[in-house]
Amino acid sequence: MGVYFRKSIRVGPLRFNLSKSGVGVSTGIKGFRLGTGPHGNYVHMGMGGLYYRKTLNSAGDQHSRSSPSSPYPDPVVPISNIRMQEIESGDVNAMAYSSSLELLNEIATKEKALRLMPLAGVTVLIVMAILFMKEFSLPVLILAGCLGVALFLIARHLDGLRKTVVLFYELDQTTETAYELLIDHGANLGRCKGVWHVSASGKVHDRKYHGGASDVIDRKPTTIDIRSPHFLKTNIKTLAISVGHQTLYFFPDRILVFDRGRVGAIGYNELHIAVSPSRFIEASTPPADAEIIDHTWQFVNKKGGPDKRFANNAQLPICRYEELHFTSPTGLNEIVKLSRYGLGDGFVQSVGYLGQFANEINV
Repeated sequence: MGVYFRKSIRVGPLRFNLSKSGVGVSTGIKGFRLGTGPHGNYVHMGMGGLYYRKTLNSAGDQHSRSSPSSPYPDPVVPISNIRMQEIESGDVNAMAYSSSLELLNEIATKEKALRLMPLAGVTVLIVMAILFMKEFSLPVLILAGCLGVALFLIARHLDGLRKTVVLFYELDQTTETAYELLIDHGANLGRCKGVWHVSASGKVHDRKYHGGASDVIDRKPTTIDIRSPHFLKTNIKTLAISVGHQTLYFFPDRILVFDRGRVGAIGYNELHIAVSPSRFIEASTPPADAEIIDHTWQFVNKKGGPDKRFANNAQLPICRYEELHFTSPTGLNEIVKLSRYGLGDGFVQSVGYLGQFANEINV
């Protein structure tokens, strides 16, 4: 166990370290680092096997010593005769899990912070263009280029510090096992040869033009993979499910919903996932892992056979797929379709299992 958890996170020049005593932060270069942790400030020096570490007293230590607090807040989606009904989640701002408000506010604040790196890059290009047009000497141009690269790198580091939210999780063995189980089942979903997000559906009024189907859907390929949200650093691996312009990120204690710069949160006690089989008529070649259970025709007669009025009436495979319908009382409403049948129940069970421990997680 423990393969999904790291003991340190690097954010620009800073390194966050997790120990049994709590979270510490340090910065510096190899052989010399300054830091602060549960036992106070310290300096760490040395190379080649000889090291020196000195704890530095802070002003607060001279009067009283209180229990250390984390520098980060608690972190507490013919067609003319068919009317398509859009399947879409509500406003992500309404997805505000009560214990996540402070975290959501911090993420929103850092998302809105101005990025310095593009500004620095444009400034460097303008200055270099002016110097070139003024025909400055080559040494001056080289010096200006070096300073410009340094400015660009400094801006990138500052962006990392100003816009990054750090989440450190400390889980007991039972919760860690439950979370790893969720990650494993989620990764299995992502390995399907076909993964689609269903954005709309509609009833068919004249079934003979649609292979006898009673409904049609608007689906687009999507991804289920292991990745973290942009500008959020954490010591765990997170499962990400892309559903249109929203992405669901599964953390040990909640689901964060990112939507084009905005973010919401859903508790595991609020999340509902309905799993159902789906008979789907494929107009193209089915994915390699699809189960073909029957066949039909592109144009069917009243008895379900091929309509002989159409010369190019192709035979189409009917596949058994699986649908996962994600909903919540706060407005989540997304459908993901998988080419492999039988994986959804294991994922739903792992989500429910983790939800039993979500309120007891330390961050």
